[in-house]
Amino acid sequence: MSEFNMNVPETGSLHPLVEPEWLEKHLDDPDLRIVDATVQVKLWPFPHVRSGRRGFKRGHIPGATFADLLKISDPQRPSYTFTMPTAERFADHMGRLGIGNGTRVVLYDGRENMWAARLWWMLRTFGFDDAAVLNGGWKAWRLEDRPVSSKPCEYPATRFTPHVRPELIVGKEEVLTAIEDPTTCIVNALGRRQHRGERKEYGGRGHIPGAKNVTAWEILDRKTMRYRPAEELRELFRPMLEAERVITYCGGGIASSSDAFILHLLGHPNVAVYDGGLIEWSADRSLPLELGE
Repeated sequence: MSEFNMNVPETGSLHPLVEPEWLEKHLDDPDLRIVDATVQVKLWPFPHVRSGRRGFKRGHIPGATFADLLKISDPQRPSYTFTMPTAERFADHMGRLGIGNGTRVVLYDGRENMWAARLWWMLRTFGFDDAAVLNGGWKAWRLEDRPVSSKPCEYPATRFTPHVRPELIVGKEEVLTAIEDPTTCIVNALGRRQHRGERKEYGGRGHIPGAKNVTAWEILDRKTMRYRPAEELRELFRPMLEAERVITYCGGGIASSSDAFILHLLGHPNVAVYDGGLIEWSADRSLPLELGE
């Protein structure tokens, strides 16, 4: 963790990335909220998502509660897009989870950290900075044989006051403008085959013109699910770190939040997530897609 920029702007008393050993020492901190944000996804032969609550009930980090992103996200959009809800809806869900002024939050998931990163980005978008992603999530926690509980946990409800940062989320019009903007770098967090157009998983083949490709999987050590060392990540994201502004995208706002989270950790001050992603982009036949690298 110390390899990353410690002077990240707009953060509270928690560094945005915490290690399992730190969390185990702080499980009993009265102001700490531990949140499992897991969503289970199956893409083939068609997208299918379901809550990770069942796995959470079988076992979770002691004291953790569960955040259901299927319910928190915008109910007016298809559930597999996970687009941003209204500030009021988000505040209501966070308050019922016990997240508000005077609390700190550690987020984790049982997948590739991207669900935790998504909720982290949502919290930041709505003005809450004292949140962190657990490096390696549930996988690293279990590999290191740390304590596990199946006991239900609920934190006292509180008031979450949103302060929206609209610049952290963009729509398709801003992405279309960014294609011709030399100061903005677009990065696709999806897999290589989807990027090149060899697979069609989100309604269209290929990538948004000019987009670079750093997948949300290559930023991880696949054995531990911890993020790769900072120097390796800086090399992967070098074109983005040199750009004035970065827009990340994926299929529906999840993997792109993982790339955005890492760019924030590396100190980039101007990163946004394209919330609608390739699902929205592909649905508009007037919008361009490129094949190849």
